[in-house]
Amino acid sequence: MVFSTPIFLFYFLALTMLVYYLVPRKLRNLVILCASLFFYYWGEQQYVAIMFLSTAIDFTHGLLVERCKNNGNDKGARMAVASSIFFNLALLFFFKYWDFIAGSLQSMGLTFMPVLGIHLPIGISFYTFQTMSYTIDVYRGDTRAQRNIINFGTFVILFPQLIAGPIIKYKDLGDQIDQRTCNVDKFSAGVQSFMVGLGKKLLIANNIGMLWDTYKAMAPGELTVAGAWLGVLAFTFQIYFDFSGYSDMAVGLGRMLGFEFLPNFNYPYISKSITEFWRRWHISLSTWFREYLYIPLGGNRCSKPRWMFNLLVVWAATGIWHGASWNYLLWGLYFFVLLMLEKFFLLKALDRAPALVGHIYTMFFVLVSWAIFAIEDFSHLTAYLKVMFGFGGVPLVNANLGYYLTSYLPILGVAALASTPLGVSIYRKLPRLAAQAVCVVLVLGGLVLCTAYLVDGTYNPFLYFRF
Repeated sequence: MVFSTPIFLFYFLALTMLVYYLVPRKLRNLVILCASLFFYYWGEQQYVAIMFLSTAIDFTHGLLVERCKNNGNDKGARMAVASSIFFNLALLFFFKYWDFIAGSLQSMGLTFMPVLGIHLPIGISFYTFQTMSYTIDVYRGDTRAQRNIINFGTFVILFPQLIAGPIIKYKDLGDQIDQRTCNVDKFSAGVQSFMVGLGKKLLIANNIGMLWDTYKAMAPGELTVAGAWLGVLAFTFQIYFDFSGYSDMAVGLGRMLGFEFLPNFNYPYISKSITEFWRRWHISLSTWFREYLYIPLGGNRCSKPRWMFNLLVVWAATGIWHGASWNYLLWGLYFFVLLMLEKFFLLKALDRAPALVGHIYTMFFVLVSWAIFAIEDFSHLTAYLKVMFGFGGVPLVNANLGYYLTSYLPILGVAALASTPLGVSIYRKLPRLAAQAVCVVLVLGGLVLCTAYLVDGTYNPFLYFRF
């Protein structure tokens, strides 16, 4: 079950909210837990047991870590943390990377690892990171261990961010799990955020995604240089509005339930460097890797070679976290190289250059990165990149380009404007009554348009489902 479906909007969400606000406050976490389990069971019947196991193991490990720390047994606490990390990484490795590694070895003639045909549990990359950071934070003293299994289960299986994030650390949500404020203003703000996200997903990402699917399916001989760039531009908008839209919906749902999640995107396509881009894109993932991998490795408080190694490990992990395929590792290493170049000399040059130069530079390399990210087959990826850069005598344009450009120009324009904070800036300058009227019109109008799209539309992919 995903958010952008009628069954979620008009049945699951409506019933959950009704029951949630009817029961006493002390039972609300139980309502969320039951609703979240049903939400997960809808799409992953066979893997609910794994969710229970993951929750139980990290719950008990958190208690064990705190008990050892209170008794002065730091070695025991570290062993408990290591045990929790091992379990979570083993779970992630088996389901996400076993077949990838086995297939890669078999392609080299090594057959000792069989390909099992394992189905990837939805959201495993997100909830394993969340529960793994919990025991680490308990060990560091950043949070207290949760002693109520229902409350802890609510944190792990919280349906607004269960299947696609944002990645939420227990130390940021623990107090809200135990006690939170629910009021009309917060619920109203949640509805607004949810509708913004739903509109991003259904009205922009889905529509522009059809253009990318068209170009991705073309044989290299049918592509043109301009057409290949147009296709990647379409994917650039699709992945942003798909994932940031889902994150906005998660934030909105959280507010409806009384939670406040940290934002996951901050207009990354207005960045003037790759460094800035990664401060604005998938903020929760970047923060997680910085706190739980980069800093423990030594961060930048070490020799320059070790610092470079630390960044290499982080960006290799960032790439392969997104999927069990070599193109994702290449994608991560691609950004590692760019960030190294910026840290050594490019950032200084970009700071002196006009903002437009930095923006063009950033978007050029971001567009190339999305081609690497979107095409998993290496032969197809190589052929597509060759066309993008004009190798092989491919034409610059053809008649199809004009047709697709004309057909998709309105949605491309909307996507470009919606990628900037211009609309929000104008809205914030409106008088209060005018802003409230505009908000009501946009929310109701968006609901009507999105409902019409859901009724008539059949194209409704969700890109981050596989991560």
